[in-house]
Amino acid sequence: MKNEVEVSAKKVYKHKLFVRIVKIVFLLLLILISILYLFLYIVYDGGRFTVTLDKQMQSQKNVYLSETGKIGEKTRKLTAETIDYMDNISIKWIPKNIDTEADGSHNDDNYIAYSFYVVNSGKETVNYWYEIDIDDTIKNVDEAIRVMVYRNGKPTVYAKKSKVTGKAEPGTKKFYSKSIMVLEQRKSFKPKSKDHFTVVIWIEGDDPECKNDLIGGEIKMHMDFTEEHVYKKK
Repeated sequence: MKNEVEVSAKKVYKHKLFVRIVKIVFLLLLILISILYLFLYIVYDGGRFTVTLDKQMQSQKNVYLSETGKIGEKTRKLTAETIDYMDNISIKWIPKNIDTEADGSHNDDNYIAYSFYVVNSGKETVNYWYEIDIDDTIKNVDEAIRVMVYRNGKPTVYAKKSKVTGKAEPGTKKFYSKSIMVLEQRKSFKPKSKDHFTVVIWIEGDDPECKNDLIGGEIKMHMDFTEEHVYKKK
């Protein structure tokens, strides 16, 4: 009888231990999933395209960003509206008046378009750099991405260099580096001046790299305005 009680007690103890281990493992998995979800939320739901101005340009030079160009709407950060799905299109489908049709976000079903201003309300003529960086990309969707930047009405289209020729795709300027799409300097930005920017992002259907492998891909990027540029190796 004593042996039977001891055996039963061991079985109960093992069962309780097993249940406790399962609970701990489940809790750890739940924590891990929560952390992963939070990371993905921050990366992909925090706006797929943001524009940020260097603090020193605002505080020392009195340069600021604005969606409308009005003095009362000074800011250091702008966020474009996102679209959930983007099919490939041709640059020919982009409206000719895309640069002037609206301020702020004016997306279509298959492209992101965002217009804003850089305003010099200070007393100094300044030079500044603007760059568009890739924060993250899934399924190499950047292979067929196009970024068109209008500055004061003049457009430049940027794309990843051709895998076949190693040169810029026709009608484009190749990305500055693997992680930097655009890097340009604006010189002699005079007091009381405004620079008007429009950034258009789409997947170019005529790009040889626009294949079914890109379906389900995602990309997050941001644009920075700084007075100085820190050299980054290509």
